[in-house]
Amino acid sequence: MRCCDQHLRRSEPATGSTCNEPVTPAPRSRRNGWSARPSPQQLVSYFTYIYLVVVGFGIYIPLLPSPWDSLAYGHLGFFFVLHLVTHIAAVLIDPAEPIVRARNYASTLPTFDKSQHAHVILDLHCKICDIDVGPRAKHCKACNKCVTDFDHHCKYMNNCVGRRNYWFFFVAVVTAAIGMFLLLLMVLFIIIEHSLNPAILRTAPQFQDYFHTCMSCGTVLSVQSVPVCPGLNNSTWLVFLPLAPVHTSSAGLLVVSCFTFLLTLVFLVVVIHLLGFHIFLLSKKLTTYEYIMKKRQEEKDRDLELGEKQSRPTSAESAKTQPSVDVSVDCDSSLPSQASQSSMEYQDERRELALRISMAMCAELKRLGSMTGAQWHEWYRNTSPSKDMTPGEDFGESLSWTGLQQVVVDGEQSREKSAEAAPIIQQPLASSVLAVEQQLSMDTRSESALSQQ
Repeated sequence: MRCCDQHLRRSEPATGSTCNEPVTPAPRSRRNGWSARPSPQQLVSYFTYIYLVVVGFGIYIPLLPSPWDSLAYGHLGFFFVLHLVTHIAAVLIDPAEPIVRARNYASTLPTFDKSQHAHVILDLHCKICDIDVGPRAKHCKACNKCVTDFDHHCKYMNNCVGRRNYWFFFVAVVTAAIGMFLLLLMVLFIIIEHSLNPAILRTAPQFQDYFHTCMSCGTVLSVQSVPVCPGLNNSTWLVFLPLAPVHTSSAGLLVVSCFTFLLTLVFLVVVIHLLGFHIFLLSKKLTTYEYIMKKRQEEKDRDLELGEKQSRPTSAESAKTQPSVDVSVDCDSSLPSQASQSSMEYQDERRELALRISMAMCAELKRLGSMTGAQWHEWYRNTSPSKDMTPGEDFGESLSWTGLQQVVVDGEQSREKSAEAAPIIQQPLASSVLAVEQQLSMDTRSESALSQQ
């Protein structure tokens, strides 16, 4: 017999001795939150609800004085019952597409192949369910079905939240927040009164019957009076009133009250955060899935923009990598003397050349600006174009280079020589700028020729 060699996980018979590996069962869809085994979050929510109901209605409400106990039974009971009903409805309702709900959930579905399709839903058609879906539908991976107006998959309900069960889910969250808030106030009141005035918490008839004869000092107390005996020392309490009174100590009551207070506070913060988030989504007319995808797209765009900024060099880095040539003309600054100019040692020859040319331009402009009307007449008559120029030659360029070359030879006499060899043009500033550009281009070509040699 080979019973021990059989693999219980195999869903189809093995063909030959080579098929000894366990076979993965084919995927199926869930009908609701109870179709599969419960998730850990679902079990936590159920146990928390049961605990709060037991301690709230069995311990704390019977300790409240009249008429607060009746109000607590009515209001707290209403919200706890409404939460239970809406929670069960959200778990049981199937939010899938109508065609998916009409199918038999016992049948298996094909596994999604990423090598053939990039997305499960493409052009409003699901590749797994093989149906056409709406624009806000999504195929849930956990439930393995397409959900109409998919919002999110709630692990505390073990079911998807879509169009059909969204409002049940929302009401369950609202009632949970209100119920835990009322329970938190009630527990806080009991903890405070236990320390200040414990007699106000012992108004139930069961306390009077139990303390008719004081167990510590033997004092006989009347049934109508509030049993506050000095011998009791505030150490004897009754819980689970009025059906099953159980004797407990003061320390035990305080421990349970403090634990309930902290547990309720933690869950209340989480539920209020969830409620505020869904109120925000309703105001924006978005689902949780759409909001998450929008945030991911914004983060991706932000990362791409940050990467482009980091790839581009900053202004400081470009200034370090590329040598700058200062060709600014400062006509108001004084010309350097021969001693100061001879003491300068420039590392960049192009910068020194541009500085000397700008000095010559400033000197020429100052000289032209100081002329009177008669001197302008004389200068214009002397600088008229000669007849010996060749056709196509720029007379201003042919004469402007004479003054510029003399300035380069001797920087000390640049002002005098530029005045003697003034460019014979009607627009001296334009000719000087053109001379600067040509000289810089010639210097660049000479440097490239030297580097090639």
